[in-house]
Amino acid sequence: MENKITKDPQSMSFLDHLEELRWHLIRATVAVLIAAIAAFVAKEFIFDVLIFGPKKADFPTYKGLCNLSKLLGLDESLCFKELPFSVQSRKVAGQFSVHIWTSITAGFIVAFPYVLYEFWKFIAPAMYDTEKKYSKGFIIICSCLFFLGVLFGYYVITPLSINFLGGYQVSEEVLNEFDIDSYIGLLRASVIACGLIFELPVIMFFLTKVGLITPEFLKKYRKFALVIVLILSAVITPPDIASQVIVAIPILILYEVSIFISKIVVKRQNKKLIPQTK
Repeated sequence: MENKITKDPQSMSFLDHLEELRWHLIRATVAVLIAAIAAFVAKEFIFDVLIFGPKKADFPTYKGLCNLSKLLGLDESLCFKELPFSVQSRKVAGQFSVHIWTSITAGFIVAFPYVLYEFWKFIAPAMYDTEKKYSKGFIIICSCLFFLGVLFGYYVITPLSINFLGGYQVSEEVLNEFDIDSYIGLLRASVIACGLIFELPVIMFFLTKVGLITPEFLKKYRKFALVIVLILSAVITPPDIASQVIVAIPILILYEVSIFISKIVVKRQNKKLIPQTK
């Protein structure tokens, strides 16, 4: 049945399109579940190495900051020997529930390129042949940007947030003993949010393609974009200037890249219109 539908997409009814979408969603879900099962089995690596890595003083980010402080002659002001907090589970099924949902999150991250491929495969029949040629490049670029954002969230946002919030105290009478749900929720939000934010150039490409934005529009409202970026940085990072600047810089770079991409799209569209006007 599926083969008959995909052979002639132009003659498909609305219900046929829903059926086709259903199969794409099923295959994408299966891919996520397979990756999630693998993550569930690799419990020690996922939790001891990845999840609780930013909690340890020998995490690469902390080592880098320590080396940077020594290089700048600041002695060991940016070195961390031990983070003053502990992680605990206060619910009977807390650890099991966290294990399952963390595995699903890891499965989504790992299977993201295939999920993207299924999405592209669903919309591809409605596109021109020249546009279909860029499908492989689209998937590779989107996947690379997403993974780059995930790495940025994991190695920059997460350790900065954990270090600041984990060591923050309103009084010595209050101990920082975080629930595992809260700890992993912070890490998950940082990683996924950065992964999606790094898709900004791709989003701008399609918005330019359909005529919703132009390079001139992006340049005109660059100042407003800067304010939005700073607000966004303040939301996803600890409330200190250094962390916000560190996060704002790559987002601003992505915004400038988006302007450049928008220029290329408009230039190509204008070239296509020139032969038609002659």
